[in-house]
Formats: sequence, C-alpha cells, structure tokens
Amino acid sequence: MSKTKHSENIKHHYDKEGFYLFRNFFDASEIETLKKIILKFHHLWKSENAEFYREVAFNSSLITGSKHLSTSERLVLFNFISSRKLMEIINHIIPNKPAFMNSQLFFNPINPELKDFWHRDCQYDHEIEMQKKVIQETQVVHFRIPLFDEPGMEIIPGSHRRWDTEEELAIREELNGRKSNEDIAAGKKIRLSAGDLLVFSADMIHRGIYGLDRLAWDILVFDSSGDFVDYVDDDCLPSLPMITEIEEPSIFKNTIALKSSIKT
Repeated sequence: MSKTKHSENIKHHYDKEGFYLFRNFFDASEIETLKKIILKFHHLWKSENAEFYREVAFNSSLITGSKHLSTSERLVLFNFISSRKLMEIINHIIPNKPAFMNSQLFFNPINPELKDFWHRDCQYDHEIEMQKKVIQETQVVHFRIPLFDEPGMEIIPGSHRRWDTEEELAIREELNGRKSNEDIAAGKKIRLSAGDLLVFSADMIHRGIYGLDRLAWDILVFDSSGDFVDYVDDDCLPSLPMITEIEEPSIFKNTIALKSSIKT
C-alpha cells in the first residue's frame, strides 16, 4: 500500500469511526524518555494537590507548563509533540493548520467511589441542545500515549458524528435512575499497551477503563478554524526563545498566531 493511500485510509477511518489505533507506534526508548519527565510531573502535582487527588481526581493538565518542569524538560515534551512521526499523523487527521491546545495526564483515581464513566468532553461546557450542535462542528482530537500497559478505553464508534441513542443519553447524563458507569451495548473496548497511540475525538461518547498501572498522556489538538483558542493556557505553550529550539514548531506557532489575532 502506498504512503498516500495509507494516509487516506487513516483519515477515512477516523472520520467515519471517530478513532484510530496505532499499535507499537513508539519504541521503548521513546517511552522511557517520556516516562521520566511525566512521572516527575505526576509526583509533584500529586504532592501539591494531595486532597484533590485523594478525593476526586482522575486526571491533571498543563503538563507542558512551567510550574513543575524545567525548561529543558519542557523542550523534550515540545519536541516529542512536534516530532516528525507524530506530526505526520496529526496532519493526516487535522489537515488545516493543527494547533496545540493542552495536554492531560489520566490515571486511576484513589477514591474507590469514583467509577469509569461515559461522557462527551463537550458536556462540561454545554447544555444538551448546544451539545447537539457542537458535535456537528470542528472537534478537538486526543492523541493518547499510554506509558504503561493498561485496560485502555471504551468508545462508541461513530458517535462523534451523531447524537446519542436513548440508552446512551440516559447513561451519560444519568437520567431516569441510570448511572454513567453502566455498560452500553455499542461499547467497543480497546486495550492499550505502552508505546501505542490512540487517536480519538474528544466529543465521541467514551470512557477510560480504570485498572493496572494506568498512566496515559493525552495531547489535545484542534483545527485552527475551530473556536477553541480561549481554552489554551499561555503557560503550556513554548516561549519565543524556546521556539527556536524546537525542530518543527508549526503546531505551537499556529496556536500562538491564533491567540495573537484575538488580542489584536
């Protein structure tokens, strides 16, 4: 299969199903380099947010920010995000000036009362009627990199382009006595191993599956034509001096240009 044809297949599958899985995308040395930095961030973040971590946390964000990592460590992450192999995939999925939004770290919650729950990311910003409109527009894409073998994700294929069934909505929104951690008939489980890359739409119906040594780093990217720049925290972007030390900084430059256009 030609490179062009393979790229078309990836894009077609993602557009239709809302996800694409690359097995063994990163080698062991790449994951080890990433793991050292992410684990340092995670340790410091847990110490600073001890109560929140114990009670309700299942993820953290702003991993590329300056609070817990040195400039050199942040540069490693920025160069990892903008590496040729990862940008090739990002550009397949988002061909129109992909822009970096943020990154998040997903882990097992300490509180046993917290269960793995179905959701669309947009439900945290919009009521039901607006959610129906949002899923028909440009969506944020997660590029998930598991650092350890884990139970992975459960998704509803194709749900990024359609509204919920009656069952899905009742479970996701906990209506009529239903719970968000109940099984959904159409769910597809995707077990993940360290080194895999899972690409999925933020607004498809999905849930992480808790268990094992789950620790997954998600890179969030959006199409420059989408209305998402207000969600970007300046501190998670590279500074202008740092830009010169990034081999291919276009994904960050696109975000910086969008933020500059708003300010002016």
